[in-house]
Amino acid sequence: MTLWDIISNSWRPGLEILILAVGIYYAFFFVRGTRGAPVVTGFLVLLLALTLLTYLLQLEILSWLLRNFFAFFAIAVVVIFQPELRRILAELGNQPLFSSVHEQRENIEVITQAAARMSEMRIGALIAIEQSILLQEVVESGIGVDCEATPEMLETIFFPNNAIHDGGVIIKGDRIAYAACIFPLTQRQDLNKSLGMRHRAAIGLTEETDAVVVAVSEENGAISYAYKGQLVRGLREEELRAFLTSVFVHPGKPHSTWDGWRAWLNRTGRRRNPADLNLLDPP
Repeated sequence: MTLWDIISNSWRPGLEILILAVGIYYAFFFVRGTRGAPVVTGFLVLLLALTLLTYLLQLEILSWLLRNFFAFFAIAVVVIFQPELRRILAELGNQPLFSSVHEQRENIEVITQAAARMSEMRIGALIAIEQSILLQEVVESGIGVDCEATPEMLETIFFPNNAIHDGGVIIKGDRIAYAACIFPLTQRQDLNKSLGMRHRAAIGLTEETDAVVVAVSEENGAISYAYKGQLVRGLREEELRAFLTSVFVHPGKPHSTWDGWRAWLNRTGRRRNPADLNLLDPP
């Protein structure tokens, strides 16, 4: 058999495997981005356990029921996730699949400059940057804004006495999607009682999602960020820029794990650990 025969006979199975792999990959992140993910995960674990038990014990009736159940399961998924499916299909044509490094750096610069300006003017702010998990599934209330994210627009939203300055904003890509959002508060008991609501909300949102939250203290202008349930405060502008770059431009580098995060903090000469949360000033 020639090389051409091998290629002509194997490209179709290879294409099918590729399509299935891409479909499973995006299905995983789609389910992960919803609040129904624990239900689906638990159901799949139960289904796999029943399938394994049926195979080992040769339970014919249960095996027949499981084989015929998969068609109904597909219909149930469509019904349960109908709102998410409708939203994804509606937004699919409006959003690119991938963002360029240049676009990511521009978005980072917008957030960094806005945080630095509001820090100087002592304007409190809470900015959540959405990643793979949809934040509107987690936050309460919120007003749709859908405008380009610029430092001036963020300053306008959080300016004192503005009608929507309370709460946080959600940024999707290069746009401000929602303002005046109420983020879930952390339930941790090891935090200092004086820690303000703004920082507790930043920690709480990052405990439930993969978002990055940038906070500016109204009391002292300190810049902080929360990520994966950890809060770091007292940042300079260049430190915030370096952190956001490590998450959005170079994922998997130092800030993707706690060890890498600690190593970066050591390099900056500003060593921090979770116990520092007890020393935070209220926002």
